[in-house]
Amino acid sequence: MGDVLAGIHATWEFESDALVIRFDRGNRAPRLFGVLRERRVPHEALASVTLSPGKRGTVVLHAVPRPGADPLMEAAAGQLPEACDPYRLVLPADRETLAEYYRDELRAVLGTGAYSGDPSDGLGAEPADRFLVAPPQGPQSFKAYDGKASFDGQSEVSFRWSWTGASSEKWKAGDQFFHVRDLCGIEWRSPDVLDGHLRLVPRGGEPRASQPDHDPASVVFGLGYGPVHLSLPFAAAVLAAIRTADRVPARTAAAPGAVAERIRHLGELHEAGLVTDEEFSAKKAELLAEL
Repeated sequence: MGDVLAGIHATWEFESDALVIRFDRGNRAPRLFGVLRERRVPHEALASVTLSPGKRGTVVLHAVPRPGADPLMEAAAGQLPEACDPYRLVLPADRETLAEYYRDELRAVLGTGAYSGDPSDGLGAEPADRFLVAPPQGPQSFKAYDGKASFDGQSEVSFRWSWTGASSEKWKAGDQFFHVRDLCGIEWRSPDVLDGHLRLVPRGGEPRASQPDHDPASVVFGLGYGPVHLSLPFAAAVLAAIRTADRVPARTAAAPGAVAERIRHLGELHEAGLVTDEEFSAKKAELLAEL
């Protein structure tokens, strides 16, 4: 196809095998769009495309992704408001005929094998067995209410607690470092609603604190902390790394320098009286076992 359709806050380019979405980074565009910048969505990642009336004299083209195809949408778990949905293209109502043309063209490219059920809604689409849309790339970090979350972009997630926001349980546990191979999933709750948080789900099913603010495998969001445009791409990148690790055998040992740094920090907490002798010995032995 190769055509380009410009809408409000985004532009769609129709390639022969994918839909390329480029986002506006202007002041009125959702901040999430500015972070995403551009996304290439292979046709196999889509269930269907719809066209419906929008607000205030607009129409909306909506590309419906297959369940499990996009780590960003999997992490969001339906919590994004319509205005922040990266698969919606808002157009002036006087371009409805043009929008209908591109809807029909894209449906024809998808073909009946790309979805099941009514092609107008994409319901019943077969879930993808792997992520088909690339996650946000590179190292990432954001400030939560009780600490700073960092991801190296490949293998390790860290939570470093703040003196003012972290609970006593988190301070006793010390700063946390997670290899993605030791995780089986994530739980993201939007900071735009009550009790926003990012919670990592370790493998093994060990007992966990019921509340995220007491769980060292989570960071919590407050007003002005962990905004959607930072915490959601972070969550999506970690989720994609976890799924990738599931497909790759063999685990490499932790770097000695990283373990030494974590033991040093643990010693500081011990000297400050924030962890007991027993807790210090147990955690130190656990860290040494990673070598």
